Amino acid sequence: MQVIRSPKTYDVCIVGSGAGGGMAAKILTEGGLSVVLLEAGPPLNPEKDFKEHVWPYELAHRGAGVGGNALKPGNGLETEFMAPTGAWTIEGEPYSTAPGSKFRWFRSRIVGGRTNHWGRICLRNGPYDFKPRSRDGLGFDWPISYEDMAPYYDKVEMLIGVYGANDGLENTPNSSPGILLPPPKPLVSDLLIADRSRKLGIPVIAGHRAVLTQPLDWRNVPGTLHPGNSTAQQLVADAMKRRGACLWATPCGRGCSVSANYQSVTVHLPPALASGKLDILTDAMAHEITLDKEGRATGVNFVDRKSGNQRHARARVVVLAASACESARILLNSKSSSFPNGLANSSGKVGKYLMDTVGSTVVGQVPLLEDLPPHNEDGASGLHMYTPWWLYPEQRTGKLGFARGYHIEFGGGRGMPDLDTGAGLEWLTGGSYGKRFKEDVRRYYGSFVRFSGRGEMIPNERSYCEIDPVVKDKWGIPVLRFHWEWSEHETRQAAHMQKTFAQIIEAMGGRVRGGVETDGAKAIHRGGSIIHEVGGAVMGDDAKNSVTNKWCQTWDVANLFVTDGAPFPSNADKNPTLTIMANAWRVADHILARMRRREI
Repeated sequence: MQVIRSPKTYDVCIVGSGAGGGMAAKILTEGGLSVVLLEAGPPLNPEKDFKEHVWPYELAHRGAGVGGNALKPGNGLETEFMAPTGAWTIEGEPYSTAPGSKFRWFRSRIVGGRTNHWGRICLRNGPYDFKPRSRDGLGFDWPISYEDMAPYYDKVEMLIGVYGANDGLENTPNSSPGILLPPPKPLVSDLLIADRSRKLGIPVIAGHRAVLTQPLDWRNVPGTLHPGNSTAQQLVADAMKRRGACLWATPCGRGCSVSANYQSVTVHLPPALASGKLDILTDAMAHEITLDKEGRATGVNFVDRKSGNQRHARARVVVLAASACESARILLNSKSSSFPNGLANSSGKVGKYLMDTVGSTVVGQVPLLEDLPPHNEDGASGLHMYTPWWLYPEQRTGKLGFARGYHIEFGGGRGMPDLDTGAGLEWLTGGSYGKRFKEDVRRYYGSFVRFSGRGEMIPNERSYCEIDPVVKDKWGIPVLRFHWEWSEHETRQAAHMQKTFAQIIEAMGGRVRGGVETDGAKAIHRGGSIIHEVGGAVMGDDAKNSVTNKWCQTWDVANLFVTDGAPFPSNADKNPTLTIMANAWRVADHILARMRRREI
């Protein structure tokens, strides 16, 4: 097939516009480099496309699939998030799973990527999380430490705006003074959960989320972020001025036209575009990185999704940030005589050590929360408070039976009624209809609490992705095949979650819906379902057993970098997006310095 080549050679070609790609684009363009960004999905206009101030009855399917409601899995509308082009299943873009494996892959196809779909929880990896093997002999250490990442955590939190508090708990790092925004007030259910949890010895502290509880300090922060770069300071200041504080009115998952919550399309990309150094090519399905005779990356081949034409973007440096699995797919499909098993894969580790977050959930009903006076409990639409992992001493002495921990995300209150408000009450009412049914709905509305564990998975040889030898997508690009297996460390962790959540609910005077699952293999959510997959191009100190070095530069191709979750050697219980952004900023700074010295 004839390839239409770009007439322009850019300094950098970035694949993916989400947390890692958007951050890299911002830093590199503000540093003066010309960048072309390839996004597989269509454009997104926050002013027109977000649906935050719309009643459910004004939406298609009464809002099912938009900001909190869900249809059955498999119909393409099952996602609970805003963007219409992100789903578990995408027509014409299949993937496969090996026999005996269960894995779900959520893919975003829209400018901003998964930052349009995430919960905006921003937890820092702690010192233990960068050196897990040194602590318990399992998995891998990162080739960098918390001290290497801490300055970039500070920068990201100042840039995107993260609320929270410094509590000084073990392996739960504080931010530098003055960086975190004030957390929102707890909901009534939060206060009850906190009171009863603390009596059980379980800490509850302010959550950390990328939602503005007050306007950003656009006068002082830009200078701190970009000392000596007046152009970058002005671009960041202008972008910060356009962001308003949260109105406490709508679910963050529907997007935010005042940009109170963080999304790449409203935070990273506007200053990058304003620099005049960024071109965004939408509907560009990247599938192959090209090389010259010296083995250097020359750009990226992609399919124009609208026309079906093959096109090529030329650049001096290539940055993959398409999401962990998609980046692995691109590398594995970039085969040549020099790399018959895929690009940057001399170690054989591309696609290996795929990880997701351990998840398990328990729902309860609490009579103390029934019939409360009506009041606004929309809040920040998630995680005003949470529980960090608290059982490090017990784990060190081997009392728990699993090596890594989890944090607890919980919620309750009277948010916007959804499909569960009146359905499924039979376990409480025995079944009712008519006037009695309406009374039951009013009585129980707002009295439910939900606990979700988010735990660390240890990388293993049996969880990985590879190219399916037969299946291709509608453009003829070979797709991924997933292999997945939890170890007993993860299943025992899930069983511990179930027991802990039930104890808290019972301490609140509540009752658990459906009982407690003691079999961890049944309690644990399917791989991929938490949408925290990382790994597939892990970083390390040795080219023989890793794909990239500590700068996320591939060992085999000097001008090829990876800035999404693929280089993560471990997957802490902390949600990975904040670390993806901090690492992308760190790597972008490195690329800028190397290019200025003409080393790449």
